[in-house]
Amino acid sequence: MLAAALVLSLAAAAYAQRGFGGFGGRWVPFKIEPNAQYDGRFTFVRVKYETAPGGYWWRGLPSWAHGYPIAEQNLMRIMNEVSYLGAHDETINTLTLDDPELFKYPVAYIIEVSWWTLTDREAAALRSYIEKGGFVIVDDFKQPGDFGSPGWEPFEANMKRVLPNLRFYEMQPTHPIFHSFFEIDDLEIVPQAYNYGKPIFRGVYEDNDPNKRLQMIINYNTDVSQFWEWSGTGFRPIDQTNEAYKLGVNYIVYGLTH
Repeated sequence: MLAAALVLSLAAAAYAQRGFGGFGGRWVPFKIEPNAQYDGRFTFVRVKYETAPGGYWWRGLPSWAHGYPIAEQNLMRIMNEVSYLGAHDETINTLTLDDPELFKYPVAYIIEVSWWTLTDREAAALRSYIEKGGFVIVDDFKQPGDFGSPGWEPFEANMKRVLPNLRFYEMQPTHPIFHSFFEIDDLEIVPQAYNYGKPIFRGVYEDNDPNKRLQMIINYNTDVSQFWEWSGTGFRPIDQTNEAYKLGVNYIVYGLTH
């Protein structure tokens, strides 16, 4: 497939010159860049939140900011090469869950949710966002003990405040999200950046019905975006980075079409 070939070639080239955080980028003091004013173009939105104690373990950064903005800038460059999306690929918006601006954007991305704190106002806003058709990507989510992570339980407790009756479902490679652009037939081959064991993929569905819309995809015990951030640095092979980009592209396409 031509698109797959483009991802393969760009995985090595899509390396942002400025950044902070990750192992591959040049470290500079943390700064939140200004948001792009809404103009109808797709803009990647990263959710920012009050970080729980223990979540500032990487260079003092808040847990929500790891890899920002390099990872998503690289992903958006890939999206623009393999599709006609025409996304903003330099400006990455950061919004809180209770910011009304969030409802202008169909896809929201949140990471390190073991340290995610949630106010009642934010919980109500996220519930409304999901019910109105918003799609949420959860990534960079570690099991207990990894880098001091509290693991799954804090995230589940927060989500029970958002959707009290929700259930989490184990994702299967036959689900449409893994075929929305690239064909991903085997989740066992998804590479790990630094976590041990296998990645775990879970989902939240409308009305707890797997036959209805997937509202949230959860990458647990893995950090898919680390490959986006590191692409072009030599930290990981291009073929592994390629697989991580395929997941990211599929997630965005699914979120925009369902």
